[in-house]
Amino acid sequence: MISIDGSFGEGGGQILRTALGLSLFTGQAFRIEKIRAGRRNPGLLRQHLTAVKAAAKIGQAEVTGANIGSTQLTFSPGRIAHGDYQFAVGTAGSATLVLQTVLPALLTSDDQDRQTRLTLEGGTHNPFAPPFDFLAKAFLPLLERMGARIEVKLERYGFYPAGGGRFEIVIRPAKALEPIELNERGKILNRRATALVAHLPRSIAERELGVVHRKLSWPKEWLKAESTTNSPGPGNVVTLEIESENLAEVFTGFGERGVAAEAVADQAVVAARRYLASDVAVGEHLADQLLLPMALARGGSFTTVPPSRHTTTNIEIIRKFLDVEIGAEQITNRSWMIKVK
Repeated sequence: MISIDGSFGEGGGQILRTALGLSLFTGQAFRIEKIRAGRRNPGLLRQHLTAVKAAAKIGQAEVTGANIGSTQLTFSPGRIAHGDYQFAVGTAGSATLVLQTVLPALLTSDDQDRQTRLTLEGGTHNPFAPPFDFLAKAFLPLLERMGARIEVKLERYGFYPAGGGRFEIVIRPAKALEPIELNERGKILNRRATALVAHLPRSIAERELGVVHRKLSWPKEWLKAESTTNSPGPGNVVTLEIESENLAEVFTGFGERGVAAEAVADQAVVAARRYLASDVAVGEHLADQLLLPMALARGGSFTTVPPSRHTTTNIEIIRKFLDVEIGAEQITNRSWMIKVK
């Protein structure tokens, strides 16, 4: 049984999610202690518990310690059971992180006629987790290039604190994932900015787009304000899309009570500026997401901004389950190359 220290490195929930995903993929059991020891409220929160339960259901696993607040867990997976599943976080906790947990085990299968349909409820657009738009436009298209066949549909927005979002994803596995090389961004083909408000004045979105227009010099035909009532509670998100020859990147800023619209837009603008200035293919958050599928494919590489602690921690957890070499080499002050072999 693999032993994991949950306080290692970044010390957050990503350690547990990566361990669950790789346990399902490899069939190796693990025990983790000091879960989320690096957080203000350590132990399992509802979104982490939902991820554990989803992994246990799909992987027909035996689990001990699956309780709210638990700081240790033992997970012994069985055989992957493809099928139709529905999992609800029950709060604004991220439903996209629940997907991140079970996705690795569903991407490959000896029987390509098998498929899994997941209906996930909870937060779809909240801070500190990949929003739905990032998954749909940046991450999942790259998995499709690696051989997976994925269809995803947003049914309802879920913002913090109300939650209640819902999306559906159908995963048809490949026999094996193919390595992918993302060493150059290529020519930038399109840029788009969308400011979305739910149950809030449209003027908020217009102010946010004004910031994008001024700070990035994007013309107004690239900017779009949207309003929706398809959300249980109020919310606001600014999404910047940068489509290049070799991939698309997505950067977001989330509205919060007491935070000015201009500051929300600036979150996304700062991230996009950093990406554009670095001349790399992959941004910070996409780098986190790509590590695991590339490890499953036993190969691949990408250029990225200086790796976050999140990324370096994830590399160490992957090495516990898979016999792969993951190298990170600095190219310039702003760029690194990460290779999996």
